[in-house]
Amino acid sequence: MHFFVLLPNYCVGYQPNPIANARLQIYLLPLTLAGIRFTMANKKLQIWLPLLFSVLMIIGMVIGYQLHDKSNNAVFMGSGKKNSIQEVVDLIKERYVDPEKADSVNQLVIDNLLSHLDPHSVYIPSKYLTDVNDDLMGTFQGIGVEYQMMNDTVNVMNVIKDGPGEKAGIHVGDLLIKADDTIALTGKRIVAEDIRKTLRGSSGSVVKITLLRNGKPLNISVTRGFIPVPTVDAAYIIAPETGYLKLNKFGERTYEEFMQNLETLQKRGMKKLILDLRGNGGGLVSEATAIADEFLDEDKLIVYTEGSQSPRTDYRSRKEGLFEKGKLVVLIDETSASASEILSGALQDWDRATIIGRRSFGKGLVQQQFQLSDGSAVRLTVARYYTPLGRNIQKPYSDRTKQDYEDELMKRYHDGEMAKPDSSNLKGKAYKTPSGHTVYGGGGITPDIFVPIDTSKSSIAYTRFYFRNTLNNFVYHYYLANKAKFQKISTTVQLEQEFKPGEAEWTALKAIASQRDAINLAEVTPTEKTEILHRMQALMARQIFRTEGYYEVTNETDSTVKKALEVLGK
Repeated sequence: MHFFVLLPNYCVGYQPNPIANARLQIYLLPLTLAGIRFTMANKKLQIWLPLLFSVLMIIGMVIGYQLHDKSNNAVFMGSGKKNSIQEVVDLIKERYVDPEKADSVNQLVIDNLLSHLDPHSVYIPSKYLTDVNDDLMGTFQGIGVEYQMMNDTVNVMNVIKDGPGEKAGIHVGDLLIKADDTIALTGKRIVAEDIRKTLRGSSGSVVKITLLRNGKPLNISVTRGFIPVPTVDAAYIIAPETGYLKLNKFGERTYEEFMQNLETLQKRGMKKLILDLRGNGGGLVSEATAIADEFLDEDKLIVYTEGSQSPRTDYRSRKEGLFEKGKLVVLIDETSASASEILSGALQDWDRATIIGRRSFGKGLVQQQFQLSDGSAVRLTVARYYTPLGRNIQKPYSDRTKQDYEDELMKRYHDGEMAKPDSSNLKGKAYKTPSGHTVYGGGGITPDIFVPIDTSKSSIAYTRFYFRNTLNNFVYHYYLANKAKFQKISTTVQLEQEFKPGEAEWTALKAIASQRDAINLAEVTPTEKTEILHRMQALMARQIFRTEGYYEVTNETDSTVKKALEVLGK
């Protein structure tokens, strides 16, 4: 005789559910002989034993469910009492005068709690978690187009090469009108979040798109897929034997992308490198340390992390790097943070690179993501990180509101720190590198060579012009109007020769800025006008050649890049 019981498997937040385990034990108590073959010598016992087992099973199930009902919100083997925080949350949900969503109450409580810890411990609601994780993963699932709302209509700005949209036949300039026959993608009430949810979806799913091309409707079915989001914005030879490589963040594929591009640059004769980390807000520590390993000799400390509940963990260079000897410059600014500071700090501490730019953000805290039972997550600060010399570069945050912390960069600007080289040096603890160079802790990475921010472009008209995104829209429509001409251009060098924005483009831009956005470009300074026309050329390069084309053009007039080339040329 055989008895087999198939039970469900329970888990909450990737951890075993203790209540389910207790119920499981009760279910199995009368079944310790289940699945074992045995012989019945007594015929009467053979008759009554199945009935006995059935009765015991029913009793076990009843007890198990009663235990579950009585222990549903309790800690297993605990007192079962709620704490005061949970009691207040339950009172609000059950008794408050106005209806409050459970999710919003939970988020309010958790956000307020985390705000008293540090500025970087955050709660991520379940509806945003996928997008947040996708950002670090370096991929998302969708149709593979860049779009922008103009005149209440979705305009396709770019189509990702070899992506689902391109394969289905979507073109730059198409207007997306409807999805799946019923979901409108136009109108004043449509919001960006709704468009994104409609166009994105699981890989392999199909969305039907109704679009307008040259005023004519067209129906296209697109099979969604995984869309890579590169973390290397540009990698090219910027000067003889000199490479330029820009990272926008440290995601799961950053080291892989970095290595592919570094090897390509070396094959093209690169012996000196400019690594641009400006605007890079950080990401995964593991990716930053892996890249640092390519620049440092074996068995050098790159960074170490430590917290009151986290023992010290050292990250060291382990192998022969791909670029241990060549001249290296790293560019940083006030928006370079976290993993960017780990990488630049390690290279500075070991005298491996010259750091050029402005003082970095100052984030020296490490977060770990914990999944919660309702599908949301918490990124909790679990440790501080320290550069090889022992510097913690976290800027002060105690006794300050989160808004004060976020406004610190604006304070730097108003205090003149971004314009005066002397004021960029912190007065925190000083450290000596192996070569005797002085570096500082306590608030970001201070560059070896300071490059001030350009404060010459500051008129009200200029600021409003960029805030309204007028230039981007102008370049997009200019490209569509001259598409046949631009499609014949194959390099940024050719673009700069054949597209030199002048008075004709300036007159057209002034008219559009005035009519659509009520901006009078006649009020901008001559320096600002020159900057706008050059940026027009760079944005056209981006329209045709993506981000690498954009940086190839903008770097020609970038003061920080010019300083890097000067240093590498010595």
